Amino acid sequence: MQGESLRALLEAVKEGRTGVEEAFGQLRKLPFESLGFATVDHHRAIRCGFPEAIFCQGKSADQIVAIFKTLAATGGDVLATRAAPEQFRAVKVAFSYAKYHEAARCITLQQIEKRPTVGTIALVAAGTSDLPVIEEARVTCQIMGQKTEQLYDVGVAGLHRLLAQAPTLHDARVVVVAAGMEGALASVVGGLIAAPVIAVPTSVGYGASFGGITALLAMLNTCAPGVTVVNIDNGFGAGYMASVINRLGEAKPDK
Repeated sequence: MQGESLRALLEAVKEGRTGVEEAFGQLRKLPFESLGFATVDHHRAIRCGFPEAIFCQGKSADQIVAIFKTLAATGGDVLATRAAPEQFRAVKVAFSYAKYHEAARCITLQQIEKRPTVGTIALVAAGTSDLPVIEEARVTCQIMGQKTEQLYDVGVAGLHRLLAQAPTLHDARVVVVAAGMEGALASVVGGLIAAPVIAVPTSVGYGASFGGITALLAMLNTCAPGVTVVNIDNGFGAGYMASVINRLGEAKPDK
């Protein structure tokens, strides 16, 4: 929404010609800003609760910096995923306080101070090779203001390592599980706890894992009913969904 239109809407609310809820509904639809090569959605945070994220893969450093600047200008937090070190270096020139999370391959710019959530998201990784994916989920949860616990390298090849973390799993409001190979860990976790489990198949494994397809199909065919599945290597999607679920648990009931 351009400045004059927004001013007119605010004046209408002030004068009582437009209700607050009606105005909020109009703001849900607008605005977006065209950069020529990208159309930046400035009101996604109003509609969905978190600003648009930048997927860096396939974009030039100049394009990423331009989108980053446009999003940051609103005063909100910025998250860029699948970012290479050279792309971060370009962002760092414009934003000295931007942070690069090497394992997660993410760039974050936090401009809004958040109060930590009460509910905890447990992040579970089968092996060290799954860390890039589960760390992408962790960084996503972090920039969205979520409290997390990390349980890494607790795969089914040594199930006692997972069982030793049972109290943390049971205390979590949501659990994200990243696993490659045969992807069995998500089913095991889903059979142990009451909280929803978001399974992330990773492209880790030998030839017959087919780049994560084996883990994906195993997770989709789980007999544990509390498990849902995101796409292969989609740590961002898992972290985002876990954050949305955890936020619902924080919401106060209407009086």
